[in-house]
Amino acid sequence: MTFAFYLGAGNIIFPPLAGFMAGEHLLAAMCGFLLTAVGLPLITLIAVAKGSSGGGWTGMTRYLPAGAATALAITIYIIMGPAFAIPRTGLVAYEMGLKPWLGDAGHEGLRIYTLSFFALVILVSLDRGKLLDAIGKYLTPALMAMLLILAVGVFMAPQGTMPDASGEYISAPLTKGMLEGYNTMDTLASLMFGALIIGLLRQKGIEDYRSQFKYLTIAGLISAVGLSAVYVSLFQLGNSAGGVASDVSNGGAIVNAYVLSLFGQPGQFILAAIITLACFTSAVGLLCAGADYFHDLTGWAYRNWVLLLGALCALVANVGLSQLISLSIPVLVAIYPVAIALVLLTFLKGWFAHPQRVFRGVLAVAFLFGCLDGLGAAGMKMDGFAFLPLFDQGLAWLMPTLLACVVGMVVRPSEKLAAEAA
Repeated sequence: MTFAFYLGAGNIIFPPLAGFMAGEHLLAAMCGFLLTAVGLPLITLIAVAKGSSGGGWTGMTRYLPAGAATALAITIYIIMGPAFAIPRTGLVAYEMGLKPWLGDAGHEGLRIYTLSFFALVILVSLDRGKLLDAIGKYLTPALMAMLLILAVGVFMAPQGTMPDASGEYISAPLTKGMLEGYNTMDTLASLMFGALIIGLLRQKGIEDYRSQFKYLTIAGLISAVGLSAVYVSLFQLGNSAGGVASDVSNGGAIVNAYVLSLFGQPGQFILAAIITLACFTSAVGLLCAGADYFHDLTGWAYRNWVLLLGALCALVANVGLSQLISLSIPVLVAIYPVAIALVLLTFLKGWFAHPQRVFRGVLAVAFLFGCLDGLGAAGMKMDGFAFLPLFDQGLAWLMPTLLACVVGMVVRPSEKLAAEAA
């Protein structure tokens, strides 16, 4: 179930494009992508499991002001919910699962599809009790079987040639791959899925912290292995698509052209099924997690939140895929450093003499410099900050955040402050 939740729209459309643009620098770009699209989500899920003894998200943010922790959580749930991630699943399912068959049906066709897609997502999300069984036992095996067919075809019968590296992949393939991994949004998703899975485990009668930690970690490892296999095959697909794909504006177009060349018309059925299932399961997981959080926050019925958030997702989806992706990138670049810093602090908190001050200071630094990166990604002229390390690569937040962590470990409070902390 966890693997199916992660494998959504961004996981399928971004790796092929990265593989195509990376060219001869495939390995470096792929390693960077795997670091932020597999490694960080796995570490984040383990951090949520580690914090589950203190209430999951509550345990991770216990050293922050209550208002700041709630604001951060709401921001993440909105980004991963009706603002970007869930609407994107419906759009990708339409663009890659249906549009190749029907052609461009215009805005009316998109509207009808998104309403139908999210109506079904809402229907499945309303019954959380059957969620683990429905997704884990039935939909995930079908999805994995179809992905395996695609992966075998990519490696056994490559259809094109390796294109030349282009853009930032020429000079900084590792860093560019890392930033592309942000677009999957899976590190933010881990913060949501961790809490959701803990709730599902409790419904199965697993209440003790040790068992919850064990099962959540195992689920994370299974997901990491599965996602790595998918990403490697999709990177290879894009890297051998030279001369096959005429439209290389997005990863979806590359996959469509490649599958048509590899399997012919029947391959389009396989691809449509993969895309639709992947996007559907991811949308269900995100919607359930969001509705669950807002239910706990407000006391309003879970069912009502599912209906409200699902309706908003259907509305936002009609913006269009390209515009939604362009709007989401600056936001992700700004918020990702905060999520990564929070995970890092969760593992290091035992090293801090005054964890409350360190948590607040480090997250403030990550947020400030993350906003600078976000403004740069939005196209604003930020030459005045070019002196910052890694600023030109979109990682201006990294060194200041790590430095703040080191200072938090090294600096010990005075006896008076220590007494107050105690």
